[in-house]
Amino acid sequence: MLVAGEASGDEHAANLFIELKKLVPGVRGIGMGGARMAEAGIDIRYDSTGIAVIGIAEVVKHYGEIRRALQLMQKIACEEKPDLLICVDYKEFNFKLAQKAKSCGVKVLFYVSPQFWAWRPGRVKRYGAAVDMMAVIFPFEVPFYEKSRIPVRYVGHPLAGRVEPTLAKEAALETFGLAADQPVIGLLPGSRVNEVKRLLPLIMDAVRLLEVRFPAAQFILLQATSISDDLLRTVLAPTAAKISVIKGRNYDALQCCDAVISVSGTATLEVALLGVPMVIVYRVSPLSYRLGRWLITIPYIGLPNILAGRRIVQEFVQHDATAGAIAAETEKILTEAQYANTMRSALLQLKEKLGPGGGSENLAKLAAEMLKT
Repeated sequence: MLVAGEASGDEHAANLFIELKKLVPGVRGIGMGGARMAEAGIDIRYDSTGIAVIGIAEVVKHYGEIRRALQLMQKIACEEKPDLLICVDYKEFNFKLAQKAKSCGVKVLFYVSPQFWAWRPGRVKRYGAAVDMMAVIFPFEVPFYEKSRIPVRYVGHPLAGRVEPTLAKEAALETFGLAADQPVIGLLPGSRVNEVKRLLPLIMDAVRLLEVRFPAAQFILLQATSISDDLLRTVLAPTAAKISVIKGRNYDALQCCDAVISVSGTATLEVALLGVPMVIVYRVSPLSYRLGRWLITIPYIGLPNILAGRRIVQEFVQHDATAGAIAAETEKILTEAQYANTMRSALLQLKEKLGPGGGSENLAKLAAEMLKT
């Protein structure tokens, strides 16, 4: 049984199951997720697209739907007794599911560790009691769990070794109809419906400012599989900006970009691994922000900065996330070559921190071991 609640988790779970089928012929998968998990052959009992939300207030708003999904997954876990439950990210939901499943005698593997080192470190032992194994994606997380005597295995980051274009840059530019001698600016508005509704209008305000400064600029928007065409059309309708929307070719498209404006999340790490200078934008409801700042214990919100341990990419968070600030930073990247090259070099160094790759394969091996014991 595999359970993911967001687009990144859906991707990770799908890749894991594809690798697991190679090791355990005949293995069947059921659970909660999205299109990628379904394509991988997992029997989706609940489509998680509608409950992929960010922010405490936003979770409260969707509480009824999230609660129904959780109750269904708990019921399935306890009635169908899968040989292994693999919880992929989606921390609070999967924590409650893991607790219930464990109480019903189901073995639990938790993948993509909660970032206790950044958020509510006192909860680590409670998570430990709910799982049989914690699979972590960063090497520095291992001692954190070992200190609390929680079974842990470093499997590697799922993106390491996977973020590679399929086309040469020149071929990609031609494929997407982009001119090599004019700036290309990528827009990554997120994979959750609520963040696209909240942040894409802000990003488009920045685009309008950039159009004035760079009349020949080319804008490409990378659409997540969890975001519908109708939603994008609705949000983009008020603007006259010419935006090329691209689906399913993220790495090929991103390598064409001179700068990227991205919401905070897994996508920022993908951009970083391609060495593309970027601007990170983050905004939630005022209540979610106040509670989050009280709970978070690290100074950064963007994954590239967290992984680097320093600010290599500018983050515009909450009230600092204005169209003017986002446009000004993007302009700096496009006009100051040394600034952009320094950022590009720092981003590419993150590849070494993520390790050699093989995260999905290593996790599949761990899952196969747990299925045998």
